[in-house]
Parts: sequence; structure tokens; C-alpha cells
Amino acid sequence: MLASLSSFRAVPGPASADGEEGAVAERPGDGPAEAFGHLPVMPGECLEALDVRPDGSYADVTLGGGGHSRLILKALGPRGRLLCLDVDPEPLERAGEWSRDDPRVQLRRGSFAGLPELAGDAGSLPLDGILADLGASSRQMLSPERGFTFSADGPLDMRLDPDGPLTAAELVNSLPEKELADLVYRLSGERASRKLASEIVRRRALKPFATTLELAEAARRVVRPPSSGKRIHPATRLFLALRIAVNGELEALGSFLSRARGLLAPGGRLAVLSFHSLEDRMVKDLFRRGPADAPWLWAPLWKKPRTPGASELAANPRSRSAKLRAAARTEARP
Repeated sequence: MLASLSSFRAVPGPASADGEEGAVAERPGDGPAEAFGHLPVMPGECLEALDVRPDGSYADVTLGGGGHSRLILKALGPRGRLLCLDVDPEPLERAGEWSRDDPRVQLRRGSFAGLPELAGDAGSLPLDGILADLGASSRQMLSPERGFTFSADGPLDMRLDPDGPLTAAELVNSLPEKELADLVYRLSGERASRKLASEIVRRRALKPFATTLELAEAARRVVRPPSSGKRIHPATRLFLALRIAVNGELEALGSFLSRARGLLAPGGRLAVLSFHSLEDRMVKDLFRRGPADAPWLWAPLWKKPRTPGASELAANPRSRSAKLRAAARTEARP
């Protein structure tokens, strides 16, 4: 499994090192308003991007707390359809409580990389709109037992899918020093990646890392505060990079983006909420128009990505890294 991590070398350039990447280490999925969270990021903008038709077929491929899904459902009529995906079984169990008696809703466990198969099995094709809210939810991030947070001690796990094959502990305890340093820099832009990898290798030789606070302490010893004065925990970028690597997030996103157009009806919308620069760059590249003589496959809805407004930032500060890009599928043939 570890050998597959070499594929990350194909990803162009490091994430931004301006500190905003730190926000996504514990980024919002659906907010802390209820036990499972209920503050969907940029809800109005997402609905605008999807342009939900009452009789349309839609997919929320990152269900989380269900905030976006329920907003889509409210806009659907009795003949509309909504497919909800998540790799984590807990959101699906929670969604069963509000969708159990609604024939319009289909719940499926799986990655959005497998959307063609899952949507086909659910009878949802062709789709009129797809929404992807990338990363992990607040519920996952703030649960110590999931291993994403350095604010409380927990097992060094970081799997979005609790049945996934690779944990963060296995990664930090086995990768060679140079590969670990390269991975951390490439996926988070951490400038102290080499010092950080050296410290991790030194410590794991004495005792393998098992908990989040053990790893956070290693980062605290070698990562200096940013010169900008922003308050960013020394372990923020390290945890971000490990989460992306453990879950193969960029690989899954690449597969999803390459297949999404074929699932949409002409004019169907694809909307993607991203929370760090590598994700956003992949979506931007997808929607970019090619050579003048090439067919225009996507018609972007806006020239620049939408970002949260002042009122949302005040109510949900964790949304500050969010960028929403959306485009409609054209009728052109590739």
C-alpha cells in the first residue's frame, strides 16, 4: 500500500504556504450547530450553482451531516431524485433518520471516485447536478477517536473511511525520511518538512508513534510560528498532508473529476467546494477551456471561484478557506 504513495509526485507543486491551508486541517463539513453538525458551507451559492429542477436527478457525493442534501431535497418535487454518498457509515446512518420514508432519496456508501457505478446501481443516471464538498467534516475532525485533531489525544488514525487499509500511524512509522519530507511539503507546503521528517524518524526509532499528541509534540519542537504572525499550530500542515495521503484524496478527486462529465445530462451542473489549493487547482484545470480548435466541454458559471461572505465567516469561521467552482456540461463531444 505504501508504494502507491509515489503517485503523489505527479501532483503539480505544493499547496499554498500562506497559512490558509492550516484552516482545513480542521475544516467545516457541516458545522457544529447540532450533535452531528448542521452548518453547510455556502449553502445559497451551492443551490444557485446546481440550479435544482423539481423533477431533476442530483447527487451529493460527500454527504457529511446532510446539510447540503436536505437543502437540495427541499428544492426537489415529488418526482425528483437525490443520491447521497459517503465513505463513512455514520453519516449514512444519520441520514437514514431523515430520509427513511422519502422515496426520492438513495443512500450509498462509497467514494465519489466510484460515482459512475454507484449512480448506475441506484438508477440515478443521467444526473442533472453533482455537488462535492471536499475534505472531512467537523464531526470527523473534532472526534479524538478518529485521529484528525491535535487538540485532544487519540489514536493516530485519520481515515475518512474507518475500514480503509492505511492509517496515519502506519505512514509516519514506515516511510523513509526523504519520502516523508517530500510528501509533507508536496501536500501542505510545510517549509520545515525536512526538519520535521528528521525529528519524526529520530523519535520513531525510540518509540513508534501511536497517538495524535505524540506526533503534534514532534512538530512543536521543530516547526516555527509563521513570520506573518498568524496563529497556526505547528502540526497543522503535517496533519493535513497525512490526512490527504492516508485517504488518497487527490487520487480520488482526479478520478471523480475525469468521470463526472459523462454522468451529467447536457446542461447538467458540477459544483465543487474545495478547502486547499491543490484541490482547487484540479477543479480549475478541469473547467479551463482548451485550445481554440478543441470542443468546449465545460461552461464555467463564474470567472472566479465564489468564497464565503462576511456574514458566513462571522457565523462559521472555519469556512474561510472555502472556494466554490461550478460549471455546466456543454453539448460538445470530446
